[in-house]
Amino acid sequence: MLQSTISRLNGVECDNPVVICNEEHRFIVAEQLRQLEKLTQNIILEPVGKNTAPAIALAALSATRDKQNTDPLMLVLAADHFIKNDEAFRDAVFKAIPYANEGKLVTFGIVPLQPETGYGYIRRGNPLKSVNTCWCFDVAEFVEKPDLNTAKAYVSSGEYYWNSGMFLFRAGRYLEELKKFRPDILDACEKAMANIDPDLDFVRIDEAAFLACPDESIDYAVMEKTADAVVVPMDAGWSDVGSWSSLWDISPKNQQGNVHHGDVISHDTENSYIYAESGLVTTVGVKDLIVVQTKDAVLVADRNCVQDVKKIVEELKASGRHEHHNHREVYRPWGKYDSIDEGERYQVKRITVKPGEGLSLQMHHHRAEHWIVVAGTAKVTLGEETKLLGENESIYIPLGVTHCLENPGKIPLDLIEVRSGTYLEEDDIVRFEDRYGRI
Repeated sequence: MLQSTISRLNGVECDNPVVICNEEHRFIVAEQLRQLEKLTQNIILEPVGKNTAPAIALAALSATRDKQNTDPLMLVLAADHFIKNDEAFRDAVFKAIPYANEGKLVTFGIVPLQPETGYGYIRRGNPLKSVNTCWCFDVAEFVEKPDLNTAKAYVSSGEYYWNSGMFLFRAGRYLEELKKFRPDILDACEKAMANIDPDLDFVRIDEAAFLACPDESIDYAVMEKTADAVVVPMDAGWSDVGSWSSLWDISPKNQQGNVHHGDVISHDTENSYIYAESGLVTTVGVKDLIVVQTKDAVLVADRNCVQDVKKIVEELKASGRHEHHNHREVYRPWGKYDSIDEGERYQVKRITVKPGEGLSLQMHHHRAEHWIVVAGTAKVTLGEETKLLGENESIYIPLGVTHCLENPGKIPLDLIEVRSGTYLEEDDIVRFEDRYGRI
């Protein structure tokens, strides 16, 4: 969905995106951008989430940083939005540009298809005419998520739009309004950006300064207070994909109302979303279910109760489990690894190293390793010796010996790693040299 959000801008003249994400997501985000050829040191890492007002401030400060006499337009998009009609989306953006150029803070209001209690609403005010057509309105008010009867009244009035959380404005104008209404947020973000630490394709901000920043949404911090908020209607088949049930809503269905993803066989099953990531999933005699099978875990839920998944996450946290936090497949700057199996004194991983990339020169205190090449060519440094390994060849890495793995080829290197020892976690590593600055 991140890639879809970026690709949706094809045909809009713009710079490469600035992506704000949590540090723990950095490598998977970088890989998504690399696949689109949009990776240009353009990922700002938040040490902790502080809601949308600070995140957008970081992007605005980055957009105006070291660029004299420039105040670029900034289009703010979320990575979890589904939009069916990309052309209608781009058309709304083009219509909003003149207003943003005039200093307005534009939000995009979704033309509602039905009464919806899960979204906030925007009530439009007076029209702002452009030539002979009205494409934009003053914002009369933002309203919270309504009950069903109120939502029906909103939709029937024709004066309300769903609040999409998408915006267009000049970066400097947003910072001006933030300074006017929430100078504490701006001050914290300026301090966080004053001491940045470039790290490969990432920008690390000052952690202590950002931790002191208030947690606030852009709606509360700026949009509900500014006199320059305007709304441009958008009718593009938009959905805020915030749950598994919303994926069922927007996905093509078979004759029984089911959505299948992956290796799925269903019998006497109705109106269900069934997702199989790494194995066969079968259902018999059920309806209105969400079934999600990944490499890590299996979720089975009533399609009308998926909002309560957060209660499972809370229980996982309270019991000290790791499934909500650690996953089998983990991305790294050199590639990724998938934890296949583990026992009391062993772990098995499938490691993929991208062409031209390599792991750090390192050593382990508590484990030994066996590497078996499945595909590609491995350049292995073991102590003072370096050798090339091809498909079906292997090497043993004794405990305490310095070693390094590189992919000198033009195709991905796949190998199986078998760890054995008294302690097998990722933090048992001493790096001596690292091309990614992790020492």
